[in-house]
Amino acid sequence: MKKITLVLLVLSSFFVTAQRTCHTSEKLLELTQADPNFKIHHQETMDFIRNAENAVSPLNRGTNVVYTLPVVVHVLYKNASQNISDAQILSQIALLNADYRKTNADFNTKVPAVFQPLGADFELAFCMATKKPDGTATNGIERKSVASSFVFEDQYFTAAGLPIWDPTKYLNIWVGRFTDSSLLGFAYLPSIVGTSYANRDGLCIGDRFFGNTGTAQAPYNKGRTATHEIGHYFGLDHPWGDGFCNGDDGVADTPATNDAYYDCVSFPNNTYMCNPTTNGAMFMNFMDYVPDACMAFFTTGQKALAQATMNGPRASLKTSNGCQTLSLTEQEAIMSIAVYPNPVTQFFMITSPQTSVDFVEMYSTSGQLIKTQKLDEVNNKVYVDSLESGIYYLRIYNDNKLLKSLAKPALVDTTSETVIYEAFVHGQQYRICKIDISTPIITRTWATGDWAERENLQYS
Repeated sequence: MKKITLVLLVLSSFFVTAQRTCHTSEKLLELTQADPNFKIHHQETMDFIRNAENAVSPLNRGTNVVYTLPVVVHVLYKNASQNISDAQILSQIALLNADYRKTNADFNTKVPAVFQPLGADFELAFCMATKKPDGTATNGIERKSVASSFVFEDQYFTAAGLPIWDPTKYLNIWVGRFTDSSLLGFAYLPSIVGTSYANRDGLCIGDRFFGNTGTAQAPYNKGRTATHEIGHYFGLDHPWGDGFCNGDDGVADTPATNDAYYDCVSFPNNTYMCNPTTNGAMFMNFMDYVPDACMAFFTTGQKALAQATMNGPRASLKTSNGCQTLSLTEQEAIMSIAVYPNPVTQFFMITSPQTSVDFVEMYSTSGQLIKTQKLDEVNNKVYVDSLESGIYYLRIYNDNKLLKSLAKPALVDTTSETVIYEAFVHGQQYRICKIDISTPIITRTWATGDWAERENLQYS
């Protein structure tokens, strides 16, 4: 990934940067340069997310489910003015809910009519955590006074700051004052989940860009910095991607640009369009760099990518009880098991936030048992770098009981066409999906019966 260099103009010592600066790409670059294995995992995770078929779980296809994500806000302050109020924090949560549910009032005024049909309700909501990881009550806010020498952007997650709450159950947001005055915020992409770097996962944001009251300062006082950065948290990229017309954001309905829009401009505008059109750039998209007052929506393509993230790396958040006690059926618990990325070259992960899994089997297409592994964590890594490339089937167990079977490629298939078979098992009922990802056509075969009968079924 190429490093994005941003030009900064500081108006005065009393004010913040005049242009939006997101350092998500810089933080990612630090990890990929330092750790080649993480670089591989990152790419495979992003490939998984950008596969449209992973946007909607086969068992939930066609349903509308709103997932509410528990939020914990860690406030790190050097003086009383930086110790932002509960009201400022709650204002940001309200703004996030409006932006991600497409109920923000400026959608109708800031989004041109030609783009409005693309506007998306992400079906994601945010709530302040009511339970700490140990189960005790909380208002979802913790505070700490830090030394004047504290470097917020580098130390926020350390013991000198406030360590992360379980990132499989909470969206962690750290609020403080950046030492680097050019920074507004950054968040880590979903590839960080389950890795040794997961202790820094979440949003790190300056207090002057958080919410719409208190220390929040124009032109970044409408909560859109958090909206933008949490977009990265769900796997979204800037419209210019990482290649400035040599790459893109992996979303078909966001026109590619070769640079960011830093100012509020008039529609239509083709200044930075890779391929100028009548409608021009979608500069009012939340993932661009315009001031808060000029960005107003996400697209359906961006929603699909975020859904794929919620069905893979961040699936555990869907069933977290950090906001309230959930009562899940057995089937819902089993459905919460996610396996990603796919295809994969190094390792894949099995996340199981709501049901216990303790064993996985890998089979070849001929039925030969290739690998077994005990599982004992929420995010379990299964290394496959020693195996031959090909298609492998998975069976996931708890206490010798088959919970879920995934007949899908576990390694890179070097052929021109890849076929994915999925089987979700629950008791005596299961669903088999045959998905040819080389075409947009999806063929489904339904069947019921016990496992022995399923083994004799012909995929069609």
